[in-house]
Amino acid sequence: MRCVIARFPFELTKSGVLESMKGVKPEQGFGESVIIGRRTYPVKQVGQVITRQDRRDFSAGEVLRAMTQLGFTCRVLPRAAVSTRVLGPHQQVSAMLGIPVTV
Repeated sequence: MRCVIARFPFELTKSGVLESMKGVKPEQGFGESVIIGRRTYPVKQVGQVITRQDRRDFSAGEVLRAMTQLGFTCRVLPRAAVSTRVLGPHQQVSAMLGIPVTV
């Protein structure tokens, strides 16, 4: 399958990803993840291994899209878990009234 990650085209196959990740120990991750074989890897680690690029060069979404299309199981954090900002009383009232909240 042809996909674009960090503005570079890659020809990825499920067997190629499995082979690339063979012997790679999963890092401790707290975000989006991909299940490859019997292991769960952070998305950025998978992207780095299969593209040989720096993790800052691509987004997790690009890798998630590619891994999903290849048939791997991906886990995404719910939006509520990502944003844990605490609002003050005035900001809470503004949010309930539909007024944009500024921080």
